Formats: sequence, C-alpha cells, structure tokens
Amino acid sequence: MSQYNQDIEAIKALREKMTGWDAINPEYVARMRAQNRFKTGLDIAKYNAAIMRQDMAEYDKDHSQYTQSLGCWHGFVGQQKIISIKKHFGTTNKKYLYLSGWMVAALRSEFGPLPDQSMHEKTSVPALIEELYTFLKQADAWELNHLFRDLDAAREAGDSAKEKEVQDKIDNFETHVVPIIADIDAGFGNEEATYLLAKKMIEAGACALQIENQVSDAKQCGHQAGKVTCPHDEFMAKINACRYAFLEMGVEDGVIVARTDSLGAGLTQKLAVTKEPGDIGDKYNSFLACDPIEKPEDIDNGDVVIKRDGQLMRPRRLPSGLFEFQEGTGEDRVVLDCVNSLKNGADLLWIETEKPHVGQIAGMVNRIKEEVPDAKLVYNNSPSFNWTLNFRQQVFDAWKEEGKDVSEYDYNDLMNAKYDGSELAKVADQWTAEFQRRGSAEAGIFHHLITLPTYHTVALSTDELAKGYFGEPGMLAYVDGVQRQEIRKGIATVKHQDMAGSNIGDDHKEYFSKDNALKAGGKDNTMNQF
Repeated sequence: MSQYNQDIEAIKALREKMTGWDAINPEYVARMRAQNRFKTGLDIAKYNAAIMRQDMAEYDKDHSQYTQSLGCWHGFVGQQKIISIKKHFGTTNKKYLYLSGWMVAALRSEFGPLPDQSMHEKTSVPALIEELYTFLKQADAWELNHLFRDLDAAREAGDSAKEKEVQDKIDNFETHVVPIIADIDAGFGNEEATYLLAKKMIEAGACALQIENQVSDAKQCGHQAGKVTCPHDEFMAKINACRYAFLEMGVEDGVIVARTDSLGAGLTQKLAVTKEPGDIGDKYNSFLACDPIEKPEDIDNGDVVIKRDGQLMRPRRLPSGLFEFQEGTGEDRVVLDCVNSLKNGADLLWIETEKPHVGQIAGMVNRIKEEVPDAKLVYNNSPSFNWTLNFRQQVFDAWKEEGKDVSEYDYNDLMNAKYDGSELAKVADQWTAEFQRRGSAEAGIFHHLITLPTYHTVALSTDELAKGYFGEPGMLAYVDGVQRQEIRKGIATVKHQDMAGSNIGDDHKEYFSKDNALKAGGKDNTMNQF
C-alpha cells in the first residue's frame, strides 16, 4: 500500500475515534501530507545526505555517473530549475542545487552588492538555504495539486484507466527537494564561529558544506588575486567543526567539501606550528620563500627566523605582515592540502583552478589518488573563465603540437568573431561540450557546478526585454520574446497565478469551507485565457 493510501486509512481510523470530526476528509489530509513531505530542514538534510552518499558510491563504480548543479540566488530560480529538469529529463536524479557565496554577497546582502570577500551577513546563507527549500517544497505542492485535480476529474468522468494512471503518478511522485551544496566560505571567523554557522545551515536543510582554506578575514574570490591560505591545523579545526555540527544535528552522513585555493594563493598569514621534522606544519613551512641566515648579522630587527632542513632561514615577509610562498609550489601545495583534508574528515575536494583544463586537473588528482584512491572532486565550471578563448587556445596548442598548420589563426586574438565559423572554433566547442564527461572520466570530478550562471542569465534576459520593450517593438518584445515562448515551450510560469499557489489555496478553501469557499479561479480569472 502506498504512503498516500496508508495516510487515508490512518486518518479514517483516527476520525472514527474522535468526536466532531465528521467534516474531516481523510483523503484531503493525505493530500496535504503528500504536499508537505518534509516537516523540517533536518528532515531534508538527512534525506539528501543519503542521496549524495549513494551518488558518490555509484560514481566510484562508474565515472560516467557524475552529478551536476547550477548556482541559484533565489528560491524561485532554484524552483524553476528543478521543475525544468523534471520536465525535460523526467527525473531529478544526480541533479543538485549550488548555493554560491559569491551570489549571496552580490545579491542577497543588506549592505547591497558586495565582492566575494565574506563581508555579507553570514545569516543570509542559512536564510537562502531555507528559502530554496521553501520554494522546492512548494513545487511539490504545485505539481501534486494538479495531479489531485486530474484524479478528481477522472473519477467524475468514470474513467478508471485514467484514474489508475494518475494514482500511480501520485504514489510514485518524485520530490523536487534535491541536495544543496552550500558555500560556508572560510567559516566566517574561528572554528567556533564556523561550527555555529554550520549548525544553522544544517538546520535549514544543508546536507553538504563546502569550506575553503583561505584565511577568513582575508577571504577573496577564488578567481581574484590576493588569496591568503591558512596552515593545515587551522583548516582541519574548521573541518572538525563542520563534522561536529553534522553529528550534533543527527545528520551522520553529512558531506564536507574541502576546497583548496593554494593553486592561486601565493601568501600565508601565519607560519605553521611544527613539532618535529616532516610533520604537517613542517611541510607547510617548507613551501615558504626564505633567505638563508649565514651569520647573526643577517637577521634584521623584527625578522622571523625558522629552522628548516638544518638551516636557519628568514621567511620573506611583506609590509602587510603576510609571508610569501615560493613560486611554482602551487600544485604541490594543492596535493598536500587535498590528501591531508581527505585523511582528516573531508569527503570531497574542490580545487580552484585558473582555467578549465582536464589535463591540469587530472595531473593533480592522480597524485592525490596515489595516497587516497577514491578521491573525488567538486569542480567549478566557473563563469570567470573565458571558456571560448580557453578551449580555442587548447585546440590551437594541440594542433600545433601535432604539427598541423595553424598559421591562419592568431593565438592572441582567438576570441575574435571572425573565427566563430572556423574549424578550430567548431572543435573547441566540441571540446567544451565534452568537458564534463571527460573531466569525470579522466580527472575524478564527481560533481560539476556553475557557481553563478543565473546571475548572468537574469542580466542577459533582462537586457533583451528592456531593449525591445522600451524600443520600437514595444509590447511585442514581451509577447514574442517571453509570453509566447512560455506557451510554446510549456513553461509553467505562463500561468503565474497557479505557479504562485492560487489553485492550491482554492482547493484548500474547498477542503475547509466546502461550498462556501470564495475561490480565485472562477470564470473571471484572466488566467483562463491560457
């Protein structure tokens, strides 16, 4: 017996025991329960953590089984994304949402638009998680409401075949509630601050927390200069804080994504504490740019001196007080970061790179797998990359190495529109289309995400509408470019009253008031034109 029918029978039995409950329809209760499957954010976090763990296990067996997400900065955007996925693919399997700290800073801060430097209110992060799940739960209620109406219509028409078909859809309904990988930045403070924020995010529904090894009070966007990393012990303390938060809240299989920015970070705020040669602190300090101390006079006032490989060394310190790493050590630091994170509680890795290059990513991941064979990546298919230029240059380089004539192409001007129809451009586009598949097969990428795509799509679509509506086309710009496209493509928002919950409210009024219900969906509702 399906959960829907179990609920009907349970409420029937309960109604018989209670006095004055004759007006309560057990099937209506079952419908409302189905429309509100998840009662708390913790219910959501536990449900989705299990899904992620299953997806990770399936990826370990078959690298073609990777997962994907798009960053969403508003609950409605996330909702429409998942509705679209269900419409086009019939399932949400292996499709997640990503909560981008960049977009929270740029779009959700009370200070107004901010750069990605952890200056926004940290409470806005769990608030967005809660908002996203509120809209995803409403998508469940919306789709089920249509199914309930179809069920009633089939019964009224005496169409038993249709009734069974609709009932099967209700009984096997797939929720819109999917995992969110949520960006906790560098933890917004010390390890206690990280723990407190992690709890709020988990309570809101987060099953996966992504935390980076930058210094919290010097945080920079991963695709900007000036990044400063912290020693491993400090980062491990924050990973532990996240794990304790998951365990305290009862989400025992919660997922932690450890991000390293070491590939592009040339600075550290602190020297690592080391107790013996070769420990993790000593390895961190081994990457510092230092000058040897030959005699006491080599030490200036205020200098810091360390002993490394039996030699007194003076780390190079900038006027800011930050210390420099040796040039060319980025990849080695990335590998050490990743191995150490996986051995100390992290489940997945995030390596922030400067370009989308499968070979570069695979080179680092293969080194990591020498020590942790099942290492897996969450990878940022970032809009900060010029994907067109990057892949055209990659094709150019490959062709040149093969000995193919590339004289008709200017390497430094490959973004030029004159190349758009060229053979090189077509191959580059093909490589771009294959990037996710190749990255997962060859470079250990379990999850592909785009951090802030909807930031760009909103800007692009708004530009198109504004250009036309305020120009010569006028109202036709909206009708042809938006409304008619919604109708032709079956976009549910064309009936925006329904999407916002008007029909759900009407049906609930009928549950509560029966024939006395004052409903919005009558003959005078202009939505009936669609």
